[in-house]
Amino acid sequence: MIGLTVRWSLADAPDGVVDQLKAYVRDESFPRFEKLAGLRFKTWRLIGSQWFEGCYVFVDDAARARFQSSFEEVAPESAGSKIVGSAPTLIEACDIAAVVEGPEGFVSAPSL
Repeated sequence: MIGLTVRWSLADAPDGVVDQLKAYVRDESFPRFEKLAGLRFKTWRLIGSQWFEGCYVFVDDAARARFQSSFEEVAPESAGSKIVGSAPTLIEACDIAAVVEGPEGFVSAPSL
């Protein structure tokens, strides 16, 4: 499986950025990525004043490459960059060694 990580630093982000990012994911990003062809799943991760990250798993390298190329063209002006106040610090393709669904099942939800 093919993955992609996109990470923004929150070290110099404005106050309230975590709540803004959560609202953005819930209201805009989640609905958009539900419909992205070639995407198996995406996880949004964050640690308070440290970083915000999108972790993607694609069906194949072609789907990853298409998305990565189109995102890199607009990364500095993307919604995440506007909210954070800076461009991503990392855009990195990777291999996904494994994915497992635990006994509690998978939940697709804009917030838990």
